[in-house]
Amino acid sequence: MASDIMPNWLIKRADLSPERVALITEEATWTFNELHKLSVSAANKLSALGVKHGDHVAVLIGNRKEFLFLLHGLEYIGAVAVLLNTKLTSHEISWQLENSESRLLVFDDVFLEKLENAPKAVKQLSLAEFINAEEGKATIRFEYDLNEVHTIIYTSGTTGNPKGVMLSYGNHWWNAVSSSLNLGLHMDDCWLCVTPLFHVSGLSILMKSVFYGMPIYLVEKFDPAKVNMAIENYHVTHISVVSQMLVRLVADLGERVYPKSFRCALLGGGPAPKPLLEICKEKGIPVYQSYGMTETSSQIATLSTEYMLSKLGSAGKSLFPAQLRIEKDGKEQSANEAGEIVVKGPVVTKGYWKNEEATEKSIVNAWLYTGDIGYLDEDGFLYVLDRRNDLIISGGENIYPAEIEAVILSHSAIEEAGVVGQSDEKWGQVPIAFVKTWDGEMVTKEEILSLCKERLAKYKVPVDVIFVEDGLPRNASNKLMRKELRKLLD
Repeated sequence: MASDIMPNWLIKRADLSPERVALITEEATWTFNELHKLSVSAANKLSALGVKHGDHVAVLIGNRKEFLFLLHGLEYIGAVAVLLNTKLTSHEISWQLENSESRLLVFDDVFLEKLENAPKAVKQLSLAEFINAEEGKATIRFEYDLNEVHTIIYTSGTTGNPKGVMLSYGNHWWNAVSSSLNLGLHMDDCWLCVTPLFHVSGLSILMKSVFYGMPIYLVEKFDPAKVNMAIENYHVTHISVVSQMLVRLVADLGERVYPKSFRCALLGGGPAPKPLLEICKEKGIPVYQSYGMTETSSQIATLSTEYMLSKLGSAGKSLFPAQLRIEKDGKEQSANEAGEIVVKGPVVTKGYWKNEEATEKSIVNAWLYTGDIGYLDEDGFLYVLDRRNDLIISGGENIYPAEIEAVILSHSAIEEAGVVGQSDEKWGQVPIAFVKTWDGEMVTKEEILSLCKERLAKYKVPVDVIFVEDGLPRNASNKLMRKELRKLLD
């Protein structure tokens, strides 16, 4: 359909406002015209490396300016960007490279040691090599099909391996449109991006920048003093954060207040503690609590300005033009009745890469069954109770207990393993492992933690291992009851 075709986003933006600032870092600034030229250069290098339309190219880069040039360069050719979490272990990265069928991996040199097990079929190129690579002559696309896959981002599965969420050009477009219809669009907007660019949160800010003609202030690593300095001195109007980051920003701010021009702290990564929201209210920090996931291209529900105080703690209503309902046992729930959060709209993924079973299970008649639990109040505002029953959220990162349990159970001495989240002042939650060894077998806490460190990203490694003699609590169908394990921590 002709309505699904759009002009090349960055070329269009560079034509509309070539001299407008696109990117700000501590070192320098770049205009949209400069961003376009650097993206053409990246596309020419990719072309010389043999990358073609439809190819999958993996990206293992932190919050650096080169990420933008590379991403737009991939768009210009029509290749799909496979965004890898820089916190993953070599074991996890290898699996994702193989599963995604990536032809090429462009990686930041600091992550070289994570590539020791990388599949030989994937050509590797360090960022330094890519910057110095010869340019070919890419066929630059002047139009984009909104139904085409733009990115694949892996999300941890509740069982087994992660799933590659396929996000289309249309998903990103509609996410930006939805956000602007809620937050509004001002000529002087500037979004500070400190959330990782490989996360859908950071990626969505890059997309918004091009659509809105808005500069991004890119921060490589979260540092509350540096972020506050940028907000106070660089006319930053928006920032995306998780609760733990906001806590540290408020603490660093002390008696100071943000400039009047600062108009949105978009809060994701799970429900925020009420005391934090109340402090922000006192300090005049406009917090917009939101609900979203990789599968919804970032936020799909957000609290709008006029309800920020009266609906404290709510993630708001589904953004225009999305829909949201609460279901339990196939029936829609009434007000204040908890159930699964189910969403629908043009921001929702078409499915998981090479995983039809997971796609069919999660997406039914275009409705996405999130697995998250929440309720709608009598006014239709969403309150998120739990990010999936057993999900642990640590510093804004999702941790699935089953993934950690699988690693622990790979040890021959261990019969049972169960992992739950324990409240933590710094991270929100941290994982704790409960373990039962086979009769007569011996294993130390250190051995288990060492195994986890070898196979899992640092944030997924349990902070403690508790040995249980009589076995872990299970229900009639022999399913592990994590709820009972949590009680042992209380």
